[in-house]
Amino acid sequence: MSDFDLKISDGTVANSAETFSADIGVKDGKIVAIGKKLGDADNEIDAGDKYVLPGGIEAHCHIEQESSSGLMTSDDYYSGSVSAAFGGN
Repeated sequence: MSDFDLKISDGTVANSAETFSADIGVKDGKIVAIGKKLGDADNEIDAGDKYVLPGGIEAHCHIEQESSSGLMTSDDYYSGSVSAAFGGN
């Protein structure tokens, strides 16, 4: 029996803190291990010479911004913050 459903091997992992070479083990749709020379997997992706990045998050927004035509965006700081806390627009 395999340790993982999927192993992404030899990728260059980049997160907000560092960049390093590693394997990524996935089980039941979740990342359960990151390290060197992880165990066997049912499926494997060779990520050699490739970057492995977390999902992109759109972090910018326009709050209380006036457009060139003089229109104000509908979100203010309160509604924009509450919207962001619950997953966005």
